Amino acid sequence: MSAAPSRRRTLSLSIRTALAATIALAAAAHATAGGTTGGDPQQNARDNSTTLSGVQVEANVAAPTAAYAGGQVARGGRFGVLGNQDAMNVPFAIASYTDTLIRNQQARSLGDVVSNDPAVRTGFGFGNFSQTFTIRGFQVYSDDIAFDGLYGLLPRQLLAPELISRVEVFKGASAFLNGISPGGSGVGGSINIAPKRAEAAPLTRVGLDWGSDGQAGGSVDIGRRFGAGDAFGVRVNAVHRDGHTAIDGEKRRVTAASVAFDYRGEKLRVTTDIGYQKQVITGGRSVVYATGIASVPRAPSARTNYAQPWSDSSLEDTFGVIRAEYDIAPWLTAYVAAGVHHGNEFGDYVSPSLLDREGNATESRFTVPYIADTATGEAGFNAFFETGAVTHRINLGFSALAFRKKAAYAGSLDPILTNIYSPTHVPVPAFAYNVGPISDPGITGRTQLRSVAVSDTLGFLDGSLEVTLGARRQKLHALGYAYAVDGVDGAKNADYKRYATSPVLGVNYRFTERWSVYANHIEALTQGDQAPASFDNLPVTNAGQVFAPYKSKQNEVGVKWDAGTIGSSLALYQIKQPSAYVDASNTYVVDGEQRNRGVEWNVFGQPVRGLRVLGGVNYIRPELVKTQGGANDGNDAIGVPRFQANAGVEWDIPDTPDITLSARAVRTGRQYLDTANDLKVPAWTTYDVGARTTAHLEGVPVTLRLTVQNVTNKGYWASANGGYLTQGTPRTFYVSASFDL
Repeated sequence: MSAAPSRRRTLSLSIRTALAATIALAAAAHATAGGTTGGDPQQNARDNSTTLSGVQVEANVAAPTAAYAGGQVARGGRFGVLGNQDAMNVPFAIASYTDTLIRNQQARSLGDVVSNDPAVRTGFGFGNFSQTFTIRGFQVYSDDIAFDGLYGLLPRQLLAPELISRVEVFKGASAFLNGISPGGSGVGGSINIAPKRAEAAPLTRVGLDWGSDGQAGGSVDIGRRFGAGDAFGVRVNAVHRDGHTAIDGEKRRVTAASVAFDYRGEKLRVTTDIGYQKQVITGGRSVVYATGIASVPRAPSARTNYAQPWSDSSLEDTFGVIRAEYDIAPWLTAYVAAGVHHGNEFGDYVSPSLLDREGNATESRFTVPYIADTATGEAGFNAFFETGAVTHRINLGFSALAFRKKAAYAGSLDPILTNIYSPTHVPVPAFAYNVGPISDPGITGRTQLRSVAVSDTLGFLDGSLEVTLGARRQKLHALGYAYAVDGVDGAKNADYKRYATSPVLGVNYRFTERWSVYANHIEALTQGDQAPASFDNLPVTNAGQVFAPYKSKQNEVGVKWDAGTIGSSLALYQIKQPSAYVDASNTYVVDGEQRNRGVEWNVFGQPVRGLRVLGGVNYIRPELVKTQGGANDGNDAIGVPRFQANAGVEWDIPDTPDITLSARAVRTGRQYLDTANDLKVPAWTTYDVGARTTAHLEGVPVTLRLTVQNVTNKGYWASANGGYLTQGTPRTFYVSASFDL
């Protein structure tokens, strides 16, 4: 994307008083500072921009993003339709975790990476092994993670970190920036995965690893640039890992590979990414349901597995995306992207439902085949021009997504009696019911998303103050179908079509090279509900009524600090999400609300040579308001801890042959399993440690790593989000050796 030759700060505008206050502060600070921060504005641009044809480009297709000292956190990331930006220059909070961090921490899942962020916590999906992420107190489904800026392309449940260049955690609502997500989550934030690209230096890296209790694997990472001026690049990654985990009886196997091509011409830039992944989980420990109990029982020992040995899940995904941009003129760039995904899942799931606080529970077999196909894309123009002393960065974009799913299910009825502290294992029970053909499921749903976005980022005071105004007009069309019978797809039984407009208003003022202040108003968009036919055995007066998409509104103010080797951010925010219920007249109404008010502090980088820090604190007041009959007004929302904190440190031991020690503490406050706040889930703290060193073996650099997660082997309930319990992982050892050939 083309951009201004002035410093790159971008984003939304806020309609609220906070924006007016920030603009006033900006003007006052500018007067105090005596104008701009000094120097040529183009020279002050951040490292994640590339100069092509004399125009500074928001390298939307292949921009390298510089990192803070130590390489753990990148300085910026993708801000949706507005492209790659330096975090200091936009009125939003983002944390971009790098490939360096992923390798040094030996991450085995996306959850391992985002657990570095104090605003994010991880749980499991409803009855399966997908990871769900809670950002600022709201869930992000694994279905709703973007890949290179596009939704619907990545594997639905789990993703191998070896395929990732950066994990970009955007804090806050993002309907304008990214459009509505296919799964309808992402009210409190979103996650984008940046694919790996060939870098300037040739790379050939081979890795071997082992994890408790006997999971072994290997990986390769190869990158080359070639052609005139190194215009062409290729990056190949592959990993295979298999064996038992630290959870008793659980076994996991992953095979994944990706190939990335890119071309960086004078005016044309193109990238292509192709990926394949297959994950197989046998005897996987699942979530625990706790409906109807009087209190939450203590968590079992960390290694205990209350699933059945025959439970399993096979997840196979193929995906690809191509992206291009072309400089039509020095002030105008066109871009286009398209991607496809095919996923094929088959799971035999078992999850205990608690009967009492002594851990007695029932289980049943639940089998689900699931096939998903997605096609998605975007296209648009970016323009930069000036009107007097004001600069304009205009974006006009169109996006589309088509999604189709096939599903069926079967299960047993006779309950399996067990106990989560002393599990009972039984033979595979026969199916007692079958809905849809298990071997060849029919179409059960289609989703079509369309949107048009337009924005203008206005630059004032020689680019020190930037204001972004924008709106996205979105169409959501969701179709539902009955389950297939005798190989014939079922009839359509739901048809939801609605339109909505998502505005954005933000201001960012960089009053010195090290400091910026910002404010924003932005919204999230989720599919509205349909009124049920009955409630408490009484007919609902507006049964079948389809509600407009729910608009969750965010207001945020913050300050950011960049000292070169270390950075920090502080944000205050409020997010309001509508909720629906049946009122006293037995009418289904959208009148309730979850209101999350919070303060969030992050710190990252290298304050002194050889010492790196990564962590922060997040405090949320997740209040329920306007609840049904006022019964739960003022209570905390389900599964949202008020307090979360991370403290991570790395230390290069002086006067040693390149030895680094690391440690991390993660603290999560108490949370509730019900809206009445009767079921309390205790707070928990875990500790991780690690060490690494680099030596030379016959001239080949070899990096040896050791990581220990949950050092104390604490058994704890990690999450109550979704209204069920996810247990944390036990003490786990990882060792690896990587060879840079």
